[in-house]
Amino acid sequence: MHCDDRLYRSRIVGKLRLADKTFTNPVGVGDRVLIEPEPGTSDQAIITEVLDRKNYVVRQSPRQKHQMHLIAANIDQAIVLVTAKSPELKPGFIDRYLLMTEPQDIPAIIVFNKVDIYDDEAWEKYQYFEEIYTDIGYPVMAVSAEKGNGMTEISALLSGKITLIGGQSGVGKSTLISALFPHLDLRTGDISSHTGKGTHTTTFAQMFAIDAQGYIIDTPGIKTLSYNNLEKMDVAHNFREFFTLSGQCRFGGSCTHTSEPGCEVIAAVEAGTVSPYRYQTYLAILDEIDSQNYWERKN
Repeated sequence: MHCDDRLYRSRIVGKLRLADKTFTNPVGVGDRVLIEPEPGTSDQAIITEVLDRKNYVVRQSPRQKHQMHLIAANIDQAIVLVTAKSPELKPGFIDRYLLMTEPQDIPAIIVFNKVDIYDDEAWEKYQYFEEIYTDIGYPVMAVSAEKGNGMTEISALLSGKITLIGGQSGVGKSTLISALFPHLDLRTGDISSHTGKGTHTTTFAQMFAIDAQGYIIDTPGIKTLSYNNLEKMDVAHNFREFFTLSGQCRFGGSCTHTSEPGCEVIAAVEAGTVSPYRYQTYLAILDEIDSQNYWERKN
């Protein structure tokens, strides 16, 4: 815990630990808290209260599926770091990540890393996704942290803001951060030759100061993203182009865009004005919600 230019090893009192029992961790990186120094120590404190959050990013706990895991709080923007090659981009990963930021109105930037190793197929994949996401209002960038391409542009985006940086394992988060801020000296990992997937180098979320007002939050590489805190309509309303069209659906804001007659989203998918890729991810998430019973999603 950072307070008055000092770091405190802090623990949570029992009452606070139970106050937000739906979370595996009631305090997350970026939280603003009140602390009391522990008597007889110079660097230990007790967290007595978590102050109101302006926003937060959560996901379903990968180990305790009935609970949510708080990734970060009070952030200004998020970078979704992916790559079109080594490792392969998981189908739907970007959309699932955006489903963490969109409900909280957190601006998100999609950054494709490792362009220095892209072949023609990888560039075609990048261009495909760039068109999908720029069309619906998300900035998309192509960079190479290894070669330094695009680092000036990203550095300008980060200055003076609290930025969450996340992505799949192996996409080069630590390499990117080290290229931008060499003094942080983060560990970097390799791609497994056996699985083709990234190896974990960041094991827990960490916040680093980058200038007088700017911070970055580095998060562990993500293998899967699921949500037990969302209902179908939550998902529908946070696919932004679906929400825009929903006013024209026969059933308006209650349309799930699955099989309803007069659904404008389905019509737009068939006409090619809404991405079939995004729509397939949307249907897959709805199927997951259906597969989790009420107790799993509510408790």
